[in-house]
Amino acid sequence: MSFKHLFQRSLAAAPDRLHFAAHSHHLWPDASWLGQQAAWQDAARLADRKWARVMGEIWPAAQRHVASELGLPDPSSVVFAGNTHDLLLRIVSARSERPLRVLASDGEFHSFRRQAQRWVEAGTITLETVAAGADFAERFVGAAQGKDHDLIFVSQVMFATGERLPFDALAELAALARPDGLWVVVDGYHGFMAIENDLGPVADRLFYLAGGYKYAMAGEGVAFLHCPPGFGDRPAITGWYAEFEDLSLPPGQVGYARNAMRFMGSTFDPSGLYRFVAVRDMLDQQDLTTAAINVHVAPLRQQLLDGLAGTPQDGAELLNPGGDPRARFVALRSPQAAAWQAALAAQDIVTDVRGDVLRIGFGLYHDERDVRRLLAALADLDD
Repeated sequence: MSFKHLFQRSLAAAPDRLHFAAHSHHLWPDASWLGQQAAWQDAARLADRKWARVMGEIWPAAQRHVASELGLPDPSSVVFAGNTHDLLLRIVSARSERPLRVLASDGEFHSFRRQAQRWVEAGTITLETVAAGADFAERFVGAAQGKDHDLIFVSQVMFATGERLPFDALAELAALARPDGLWVVVDGYHGFMAIENDLGPVADRLFYLAGGYKYAMAGEGVAFLHCPPGFGDRPAITGWYAEFEDLSLPPGQVGYARNAMRFMGSTFDPSGLYRFVAVRDMLDQQDLTTAAINVHVAPLRQQLLDGLAGTPQDGAELLNPGGDPRARFVALRSPQAAAWQAALAAQDIVTDVRGDVLRIGFGLYHDERDVRRLLAALADLDD
């Protein structure tokens, strides 16, 4: 079955392009165009009064969609920002320990990796890392249980390789967390709307970061944080929206909302929220749950893997060989990865590369014909 009709604008904008980087920059469905238009029209129609609609209707709708996707019991535990880096800064600012003792993997995305390295230079944190790879979940949980840390930061799905942290490992980490002790922050950017999630059992113990740029199909500017109640009541990096619920405080007092709004910043571009809500509404109308999208993607992924036999990529190391779609991308390690990616790009076939790993990602806008065309191009590449 094809769902290309949901992406007519993106596909028509570059009709000769073959886009297999849904894991990196997901093509925007037509619904996002409607959401973007609605943001502009509300600004024009309502002017100053648009914020009543943004915060009174669009924001709560986006919270409900996130809570529904993750199985969260309370949508008010979700706060939005322009990117996950902003939210990470606010989380760390809510801890007073210096240096803050941090445990992470060595496979985290650049926004955390770079910031953590700079914090180490500045003496803000100490950093212990666990190498990604075989038995990672067991080794990581063991490191968390065996030493005193103030903060754990770990990806649910590794962005480079597609390795997945099982839910039982998340539950073991959550069991260690408490408001006045260890905090656990899960980077879910490559898991949100790529794998089925039910965070309800651990929602009172885990922070969860993700956003709309990848599998949520809504583009940039709509990152979010699920905040467990009681964790981080007064972030030091804070905007005026964090006390928006109580603007009647006497001068000189810094107030905070009691829900996730305590991690809020200041005035923001709401168009990403409009796009996110429009896309999620469209998916609901089409009965396209994350599970249903995985049903569509799984055979395409397998078609690619089966078709690699006899191609130059046949000898590459498959880093995420699991039977499920994992992060909805195939990760192939080879010294030729960068050359393959460049050669494909010259043919307007979009994949991406991380070091020596070629990543090929799938989305709703792919079908069997796309995979056949990709396999034909791969077969013509140099060994």
